[in-house]
Amino acid sequence: MKTIFITGASTGLGKETAKLFASKGWRVIATMRQPQKETELNQIANIELLALDVTDAKQIGETVQKAIASADIDVVFNNAGYGLMGPLEGITDENIVRQLDTNLLGVIRVTKAFVPYFRQRKQGLFITTTSIGGLITFPFSSVYHATKWALEGWSESMSFELKQYGIGIKTVSPGGIKTDFLNRSAEMGSHPAYQQLMDRMFGKINENDFSEVADIASVVYEAATDGKDRLRYTAGEDAKAFYAQRLAVGDEAFMKQMEQIMLGE
Repeated sequence: MKTIFITGASTGLGKETAKLFASKGWRVIATMRQPQKETELNQIANIELLALDVTDAKQIGETVQKAIASADIDVVFNNAGYGLMGPLEGITDENIVRQLDTNLLGVIRVTKAFVPYFRQRKQGLFITTTSIGGLITFPFSSVYHATKWALEGWSESMSFELKQYGIGIKTVSPGGIKTDFLNRSAEMGSHPAYQQLMDRMFGKINENDFSEVADIASVVYEAATDGKDRLRYTAGEDAKAFYAQRLAVGDEAFMKQMEQIMLGE
């Protein structure tokens, strides 16, 4: 039985991925900040819950050691993260640090904790949820994009050193997911100078157009099991279309199109 270690498994994509892998016969170590509050995953026989806050370096070390002691880990799915949105002028330094600490440094810390284990075994795979926001950008998400573009570049660089020891690293870049992201998993900054533009943009977003979370989880499963030496997996029809358009028309033309779509009258 193979084992996957998942961060951010309490909701959304993390939880759906945990259920999918369990249904496929995998052992799942599902981590979250407050596992005592979980009422669904703890009812599934081959899912083990562990406490993990990816901003807590000490707890990362302890939890990784617990996981390694309880199972042979095959895949680490770095999924914990959230969205920080709003104009930069309306975002506090505390907001910025928390976003970087969770989305970027959390992934780096968890990965670093597992690398010696995978290196000694000469096998293992890291998968990280980035976002289509790691390949293109939208207005009023600059710090969020900073973390996701950083993860894409970091993963690409890491692939060189990890490959020498039989370790893989991949990114899954979803578009919109029907997980109530904007209300539940997003933090919003505001500033009166930009409110009209923000209202215009967010008024155009309809979560009914987003992908089902199960469809994105299936891409994570594909990345974990296809055996391909492939770095990036775009997930969701919107993500695929946006990224293909950017590659087709070039950066500047794509940015003009995005400006009109998101901020145009």
